[in-house]
Amino acid sequence: MKVDRMIGILSILLQQEKVTAPYLAEKFEVSRRTINRDIEALCIAGIPLVTEQGKNGGISIMEGYKIDRALLTASDMQAILAGLRSLDSVCKTNRYVQLMEKLSVGASDVLAGDQHILIDLSCWSKASLSPKIGQLHDAILSGRMVSFSYFGPNGESQRTIEPYYLVFQWSGWYVWGWCALRQAFRLFKLNRMTGLATGEFFEKRPAEMPDLSPERIFPSCYQVKARIAPEYKWRLVEEYGPESFETQSDGSLLFTSGFTDRTSIVCWVASFGGAAELLEPEEFRKDILEFAEGIREKYC
Repeated sequence: MKVDRMIGILSILLQQEKVTAPYLAEKFEVSRRTINRDIEALCIAGIPLVTEQGKNGGISIMEGYKIDRALLTASDMQAILAGLRSLDSVCKTNRYVQLMEKLSVGASDVLAGDQHILIDLSCWSKASLSPKIGQLHDAILSGRMVSFSYFGPNGESQRTIEPYYLVFQWSGWYVWGWCALRQAFRLFKLNRMTGLATGEFFEKRPAEMPDLSPERIFPSCYQVKARIAPEYKWRLVEEYGPESFETQSDGSLLFTSGFTDRTSIVCWVASFGGAAELLEPEEFRKDILEFAEGIREKYC
């Protein structure tokens, strides 16, 4: 895109004293005439660029013009690169890092420098996830509807949506869009989608950003209190934080937290085996007993 290219040209000029039009044309894979038009557009936008002819000529920012050539510091660029690499972890191409290489021309120490932050946004199902992300991203950019089979707690359903945002949240990928079936914005988890197909164009409606606050997505309908064996302290710290429990005199952990529904409580307590005892809500203790009896009957 022209705007992206112009930002890239400006970034290069901020990092190098002078560059040539042929160099920029090769870097951005466009004609020299296109670069000349971009330079004119930057001048019109208020950036005073100087073009010098001859052997040592080139394009530069006018001397004395008050512009911070350290617009992005090396640490800034490294932080951006870490984020771009994380996007590449779920894509089949290296287009995000390639973009960074264009923006960091003349600062090779940035690319070769801080490699200590490794972010992988993929998952165990990366082979099937990456094509979905690419297809949904293309559909969002082009304004095309998508349809798919969706598997949720209430069973399988066929959905057609207007996609607006790709979201990485709670260690998973989601798409936020207007659902034709529900006539409302909904969040769909990509790993639960099969048979993804791109459809016809749609006229984009005002799309608010999804409210993904825990209070909205996981409202606390029940307050749980449970006694957990000390060997599972690591799990409580990981899942709910060290403030979620108190160590008792006998070494056991008194856990308290909010849960959204009855089934989640039963399954969570059962996942500890005999290392957890539900104290409150007391009426759910019977549910756990019935859950355990059901498993016992299957293996008797």
